[in-house]
Amino acid sequence: MKWVPVISATGKPLMPCHAARARELVRRGRAVRRFRKLLDREDGATQPVACGIDPGSKWEGFTVKDAARTFLNIHADAITHVEDRLTARREMRRSRRFRKTPCRKPRFNRACVALPPSTKARWDWKLRLARFLATLYPISIFVVEDVKAKTRRGKRQWNKNFSVLEHGKTWFYAELCKTAPTILVSGHETKRLRDELGLRKTSCKSEETFWTHCVDSWVLAAYAVGGMAPDNTQIMRVAPLRFLRRVLHVRNPARGGVRKRRGGTMSLGFKRGTQVLHPRLGFCYVGGFMGNRISLHAMQDGRRLTRRARPEDLMKLTPCSWRVWMPGEKMKQGGKAAPTLTAQVEGLRAAATR
Repeated sequence: MKWVPVISATGKPLMPCHAARARELVRRGRAVRRFRKLLDREDGATQPVACGIDPGSKWEGFTVKDAARTFLNIHADAITHVEDRLTARREMRRSRRFRKTPCRKPRFNRACVALPPSTKARWDWKLRLARFLATLYPISIFVVEDVKAKTRRGKRQWNKNFSVLEHGKTWFYAELCKTAPTILVSGHETKRLRDELGLRKTSCKSEETFWTHCVDSWVLAAYAVGGMAPDNTQIMRVAPLRFLRRVLHVRNPARGGVRKRRGGTMSLGFKRGTQVLHPRLGFCYVGGFMGNRISLHAMQDGRRLTRRARPEDLMKLTPCSWRVWMPGEKMKQGGKAAPTLTAQVEGLRAAATR
């Protein structure tokens, strides 16, 4: 990343600085090398910073910029697995009704909530990312593309009063306004702004480039703070992790009627999803465990790198619930021991123990 977020000693987000400047502050002892660099000063002047959000059904775009610089572009995956998991849970519950097994007394239906679980998960994921960015950058305003639900007439009179999309976005806007003022821009207005700046959007939504989703989020942010052309088209990919918090074993038993252990969120003292540094595998995250060994997974595609990592060899960076990687960047994973990476792990350990 060219621009590094900076946090004051009191936890206030300040204006990002150049990566070379951040390294110089660390060398002089004025800042701490963390995911959130802490300066020795408590306050500082900030400029208007906007965050543009382009919601989508499968992918979403986030851009943080001020009038002259683009600090961050995020191409995020949307949460789409909740509906399938709820269907599987409903089928399992229906099958249990016909078994001669003891059951508890029926209680209040907790599913009767304001938002369906799948809709709540989709919009809550957007809210989590927006709030996380607000802790790193001095965001003064959010600009969101206002998605519209299809309205059609029929026997059920399906319109905006019954659309889960309308309910979900209304909840999202109300929660987002608690962090910073929010401006809504319609989709056709976003296209008009993009055409005025001479920017083109690719038609292939699955491409991992700036011109798929982040171009719209950049235009939305520029609508609030200004900007004529994107100065930073590098994107960061973010994908949410799936945790099985209430699953104790696999669904189907193995031979002998024994169900294998599955689920949980802790692995030998590490919260699953925690980003760590391994001397040989590099930057990865924590998965499950077996015995006294931990499995590590790649950030880019989630594949398992090893299942025999020792906890004492890991340098814990930060707990996280999503995968982060740069498209096109070769990850130092799965190769032989790299002396520079091993030295980096030892240096981070020494800095953490000071």
